[in-house]
Amino acid sequence: MSTENEELREEMNAQEPQNEQVENQEQASLEPTAEEKYAELNDRFLRLYAEFENFRRRSNKERLEVISSANAGLLKDLLPVLDDFDRAALNNEQVTDVDVVKEGFVLIHNKFRSILDSKGLKEMTAKGEVFDSELHEAIANIPVTEEDQKGKVIDDVEKGYYLNEKVIRFAKVVVGQ
Repeated sequence: MSTENEELREEMNAQEPQNEQVENQEQASLEPTAEEKYAELNDRFLRLYAEFENFRRRSNKERLEVISSANAGLLKDLLPVLDDFDRAALNNEQVTDVDVVKEGFVLIHNKFRSILDSKGLKEMTAKGEVFDSELHEAIANIPVTEEDQKGKVIDDVEKGYYLNEKVIRFAKVVVGQ
C-alpha cells in the first residue's frame, strides 16, 4: 500500500505544475498586455482632452454672449430718458418761459438718477471727509487756516461713484494742508 500511496503522490505532484501552468495561461490571457493598456489609456486621454476642449469653447462662447448683452438691460431702461430729452428739445423751441424749461430738465434729471440708482449706482460723498487715497484722487492741495480742515477734502471737482459698493470712479478732490 505504501507504494500505491507513493505513486498517487507522485502522480498528483506531476499534475499540480500542469494545473498551475494552465491557470497562469488563463490569467495571462485575461490580463491585457502593455500595448493594450497603453492604447486604452491613450484613448481615454484623447476623449477627455476633446471633452475639455469642447467645454472650454462653449464657456468662451457663453462668456462673449454675456459680455455683449450685458449693457442691453441698462440701455433699454435709459431709452425713456432719451425720449424725454427729445420731447424737451422740441418743446423748448417754442417756450418763452425759462422756469418751464428748468422744471423739465429737473424732471428728466430725477428720472435719469432714479434709473441709475436702481441699477446700483451710488454717489460718493467726499466734501468734508478725511482724504482717503482708496476713494479720492487729489488734484490740488490748498493751504487752510483752520486746523480741523487739514487733511480733509475741501472741495470735490468731480464726483466719485460706487457700483454695488465697489468704486467705479474716484472722486477728484482738493485737499486742505
